[in-house]
Amino acid sequence: MSSVQVEVFSDVVCPWCYIGKRRLEQALQAFPHADAVTVTYRSFQLDPSTPRDVSGTLTERLATKYGVSLAQADAMNRRVTDVAATVGLDFRLDRAHPANTFDAHRLLQHAAEHGRQGELKERLMRAYFTEGGRVGDHAALAGYAADAGMDVDRAAEVLGSDEYAEAVRADLSLARSFGINAVPFFVIDRRYGVEGAQESAVLLQTLETAWSEANPLTVVAAGHGTDDAACDDGSCAV
Repeated sequence: MSSVQVEVFSDVVCPWCYIGKRRLEQALQAFPHADAVTVTYRSFQLDPSTPRDVSGTLTERLATKYGVSLAQADAMNRRVTDVAATVGLDFRLDRAHPANTFDAHRLLQHAAEHGRQGELKERLMRAYFTEGGRVGDHAALAGYAADAGMDVDRAAEVLGSDEYAEAVRADLSLARSFGINAVPFFVIDRRYGVEGAQESAVLLQTLETAWSEANPLTVVAAGHGTDDAACDDGSCAV
């Protein structure tokens, strides 16, 4: 039996990435072969030029970045907050502290080696979108690693070095090779790409397609003793 590989390109400060994460989880809950699916979170930075920590509010940063009014930026936040609520997420974007996420991605690469990447990804996103956590601060990041079941001292050691920087850059390069310029982006078995936080039904259908291709049905005893045991075109009256 073959497995299905799902690679999720996302950033920990991307609201649609958190929504997409939940929708993928919903799809997996409905997928009968979920135990054969491996999910890997790939690094992606929405804005690599962002400082480690940013003064001001997320609304102010959005207004400046996109050249819109504060009211328009606030409306953008309210819209995504409303969508997040439909998948059970409690966004508090008034608390959010924009930050450079490169070190957070390094820590996620470290977590992947120890089987805790999913837990850390969730912890970082909850910290940023709900708790007003600082995902660019090393001390805070080490604490989130501990919350995710990782060794806090080792996490601090990683953050204080340049470990896993090349792994992050490799993911960024991989994203470029796939032509990815918006996230979340789901790559399934390196055959199918799903851009954006699509509804869980779309992700489920893609998983089912990938599974059927990886595990084709084998028909046994075809044509042996089945003269009257099956209907084909024109052979059965309905």
